[in-house]
Amino acid sequence: MTNEQAKAQLAEIIEGVQEQMRGIAQIQRDRAKIVASATVRKRVTVSVNADYKVIETKFSSDIDDLTYPEIARAMTEAAQQASAEVARLTQEMMAPLQEGRSRLPKLTDLVADMPDLIVPQAVEASLAAPNSPERQENSEGNELLGAPDRSGSATDSSW
Repeated sequence: MTNEQAKAQLAEIIEGVQEQMRGIAQIQRDRAKIVASATVRKRVTVSVNADYKVIETKFSSDIDDLTYPEIARAMTEAAQQASAEVARLTQEMMAPLQEGRSRLPKLTDLVADMPDLIVPQAVEASLAAPNSPERQENSEGNELLGAPDRSGSATDSSW
């Protein structure tokens, strides 16, 4: 490959990255505008923003037909449904960016013998209540789940 070819290839890669950055900036602006609402039992409506934060809760005039535990369950369910819709809309919005990213060369294509970087997938958080049996089952046998191994480091008290 000649020097001119390498320069042209690098310029093409840089333009592709800049295009991706412009796309990311626009998606971030658009994503910040996302709001989703869900209604449960025709009595509880919860609205959630793009950061999955509850921004509004409404009760119908006949909410008093429900017990407090029923209202609590309806609010939780409505918030979860609205959050799921925000996630779906966000994923839909990100799809073109993901497609564009797949067309960019990988690190291994640019640097010989360079291992490709692998981004770990996020683990989906449980929707179970804090002290539910499901949470207890998931945490058994996983001592300090996600905690770093500090043995042999400066914070290891054995030395």
